Amino acid sequence: MATTSTPDVQPDVQPKTAPVLTPAAVGKVKEIMASQTPLPAGLRLSVVGGGCSGFQYSMAFENGAGMMDKVFDFDGLKVYVDATSLMYLGGARVDYVETLEGAGFKFENPNVKSTCGCGSSFNT
Repeated sequence: MATTSTPDVQPDVQPKTAPVLTPAAVGKVKEIMASQTPLPAGLRLSVVGGGCSGFQYSMAFENGAGMMDKVFDFDGLKVYVDATSLMYLGGARVDYVETLEGAGFKFENPNVKSTCGCGSSFNT
């Protein structure tokens, strides 16, 4: 009796690139960091569960890299991203915008399939 087997099917996995911080975002983070005591080592970008669409972005100051972190340098600003968050943030662009309606950090993420109405959470 002959046996047949199906070949292993590998998912379409593309390498994840680093997130990109615009010069405006880097400048604003450095400005805020300079007012902190003690001075943080850098910025942590991450994706956490929550929000109306399943995931939301998180930005926080950090004192050093964790064991599973990738460290990126943007004009002297160290940005820490854990391996899991990098899956969602690869290729994302973080900008700092000021408009008549307000100011804040804006994420443009090519990995996002849908967002909530407020724009602060997403689904992949």
